Amino acid sequence: MADTRNLKGTEAEESPTLLDAYRYELPEDRIAQQPREQRDAARLLVVHPDGTCEDRIFHELHGLLEPGDLLVLNETRVRRARLFGMDGDGRTVELFVVELLPDGVSSICLVRPGKHVHEGSVVTVDGRLRARIASHAPHHPGARIIEWTVPEGTTLADCIEEYGEMPLPPYIHDRNHDTSYYQTVYAHGDPSSVAAPTAGLHFTNELLEMLEAKGVGHVTIDLTVGMGTFLPIRTEHITDHTMHEEQFTITEEVASRINRARSEGGRIIAVGTTVVRVLESVVDEDSIVHSATGSTRLYIRPGHVFRSLDGLITNFHQPGSSLVVLVATLLGYSSWQHAYQWALDHEYRFLSYGDAMLCWKPAHQDLAPQ
Repeated sequence: MADTRNLKGTEAEESPTLLDAYRYELPEDRIAQQPREQRDAARLLVVHPDGTCEDRIFHELHGLLEPGDLLVLNETRVRRARLFGMDGDGRTVELFVVELLPDGVSSICLVRPGKHVHEGSVVTVDGRLRARIASHAPHHPGARIIEWTVPEGTTLADCIEEYGEMPLPPYIHDRNHDTSYYQTVYAHGDPSSVAAPTAGLHFTNELLEMLEAKGVGHVTIDLTVGMGTFLPIRTEHITDHTMHEEQFTITEEVASRINRARSEGGRIIAVGTTVVRVLESVVDEDSIVHSATGSTRLYIRPGHVFRSLDGLITNFHQPGSSLVVLVATLLGYSSWQHAYQWALDHEYRFLSYGDAMLCWKPAHQDLAPQ
């Protein structure tokens, strides 16, 4: 990507709609292969409202936030979605559990290698768990419906957690580490997501306690992270991309705390793009956040007006992804270019195990037309 450090965004700027505008060159050695030994030792690039950048460390967050500010976290828990078994011909087959179906004994899975596994094939996991390929899954290109036979006295969900592996992204090739890191310290509830809300991986319980002691609160929503989160944009123009659907819950108590914090002058900071999608799906034109349980296909792209938040904590994302488009929409196109170029120039680590950004919403966003 060209050096854009001298570019400044303006209120009148129109962000490009061509996908190429959101691609950048990411060297292989900048993709973090292992987590840092201490979660909050990650570097933190602060992008101020005027687009200027500042290098900090994540554990310094308590000095960057103020009493009355409120963090919104995604408490979803990652499922141990990758299972490996043997088919009838002795081949190793991977079953990646995308979704559990309501009957409790079936699931939608990605199957690798799919060309050798046909309808009616049986895959055995650890000699005890049997998976029968029932059919292709509607609305999930390339996925299959799997019918499971589980040991007596257990459930399919329990077996997946017992026999499965953490679904680390495919660009993480070094798996010689404790993969429990790929779960936030505040994850709660039944495992349902196939990927972590990675911005939250940098928090420790100690840091959250320090923030609370300062008067910086936190609340949690739940958005189930699906495979669609990481699907690349394949259209020439980003406006032609169709966003995936994800399930979420934001309770009345959480919505009330967000609205109260803002009314009292506090800033709302979303931790992760998944939180942004939820908040912006349930906020009204008066910037009031409402409780809801449902699904969202919200695609945040240039022209979107952010009404629910003042800042975003996020990692550095894949070139040409909808997540990069979201960050560029929040910061403004030139400021996004400047921030990512800064991170590349200053040796930040990228993607899921990489470093983080604290992005403050530019002042002109508050004046943006609908």
